[in-house]
Amino acid sequence: QVQLVESGGGLVQPGGSLRLSCAASGFTFSSYPMSWSRQAPGKERELVATITTTGGSTTYADSVKGRFTISRDNAKNTVYLQMNSLKPEDTAVYYCSAKRFWYEYWGQGTQVTVSS
Repeated sequence: QVQLVESGGGLVQPGGSLRLSCAASGFTFSSYPMSWSRQAPGKERELVATITTTGGSTTYADSVKGRFTISRDNAKNTVYLQMNSLKPEDTAVYYCSAKRFWYEYWGQGTQVTVSS
């Protein structure tokens, strides 16, 4: 059974940091590029960051470039999103996903709220 379980969300003040984790099971994690996306209330889902299978290449949305860092640990079947200098507009539910060819898996999401 494929599972992606996000954790690490919460309430943080503007300028603060959070580290999200996504633990994967039920598929060959090291063979899948991984991504983080987010969806704010009333808005479409936005792709935030992507990392290749080995972690050798990453891409970011312009809105988070320079503030967020995606990484992965294939030995632990886990992908991370380090979020620094958080802004109120970063408030959203954050999802991790795995996609390879026609296979695509999503987690249930974790809420991140940036507010004073």
